[in-house]
Amino acid sequence: MSLYNQFYQNQELQQYSQKATHCDSVLINQLRQCRCIMQSLTPDATKTLVHAFISSRLDYCNSQLFGVAEQQLKRLQSVQNAAARLVTGTRRSDHITPVLKVLHWMPVPQRIQYKMAMLVHKCLNERAPEYLITDCCWAGSRDSRTRSAGCQMLEVVRMNTSLGVRSFAAAAPRVWNGLPDVVRN
Repeated sequence: MSLYNQFYQNQELQQYSQKATHCDSVLINQLRQCRCIMQSLTPDATKTLVHAFISSRLDYCNSQLFGVAEQQLKRLQSVQNAAARLVTGTRRSDHITPVLKVLHWMPVPQRIQYKMAMLVHKCLNERAPEYLITDCCWAGSRDSRTRSAGCQMLEVVRMNTSLGVRSFAAAAPRVWNGLPDVVRN
């Protein structure tokens, strides 16, 4: 890999990190604003407000967050945890996992994988943009004699850079192929 490519790749990774940090700070500010008016809202209105401002922002373009550093995901997870505490009124010292289960909220890493798998499902059913559909090719579609020809597996594109591995063309097939057979069929 050339020095220019390494420099470009490092800049791209820094931009993703900055986007996640910016998103994190925006979400924290929105949570503070919600907390100020929470006394005036019903529990259902609070839940709707948090969904509108926080959950939608967490889900927006989260396929770009696939493969991002664990530290960045932890920051976004802490924002989601704070939103769950705001909606349910639980204390900071209480365990958050049961609260997330009651709200039917998945942790951030699972949300990202779920959204990626849903996007692949839409691609396979031709309900996604054409530029994404072309990235999802069945394994063995070129050679029907391969072992995976009868399975519902996608062809995994090999990439040479860590940024390329995070791209939709490379990450989506890995997420899809990692699903249990029952879900894929």
